[in-house]
Amino acid sequence: MRAIPLAFLPLAGAVALLTPVAAAHAEEGGGVTSFAFSVSPSTVEPGGTVTLAATDCPAKKVTMSSEVFDTVTVHDGRPATAKVDKDAEPGAEYEVTFDCKGEKGHAPLTIAAGSGGTHRPGTVKPGGGAHAGSGGSFTDPGPARSVAGWTLVACALGGGVYLLRRRSGEGA
Repeated sequence: MRAIPLAFLPLAGAVALLTPVAAAHAEEGGGVTSFAFSVSPSTVEPGGTVTLAATDCPAKKVTMSSEVFDTVTVHDGRPATAKVDKDAEPGAEYEVTFDCKGEKGHAPLTIAAGSGGTHRPGTVKPGGGAHAGSGGSFTDPGPARSVAGWTLVACALGGGVYLLRRRSGEGA
């Protein structure tokens, strides 16, 4: 009966040591927040309009700012729009900062490289299939999710070893 608690002590120690490290690393990067936010579309032409949204903030208002538009404040999770400066540099990526009661989240905003002409619908023939993106399947999982995943793998391996030893009679 003593082999069971001893087998899981290294696993419990690893989890206890790695969980605070992952949480501290996630807080430093600013990528994980307690509220949700978005910029739509994420690519816009100079002078275009973007929709900004922030939900689940404990405060009733969220302030959003960037180098390429005036500061916008949303109330009660309702979306707002911002007009991108006409002199925004085409091809550049700017950062949009969402501030919820001092907690900050960041999202990229890319300025499209315009052709300088007017766009006439129907005059451009597509050269292939639709470019639909990867669907979120190739995003960076971040340190917290990586540690959680490896912890689950370690638990599964430890449980498998325990069951094999128990079945073979070695652990009794």
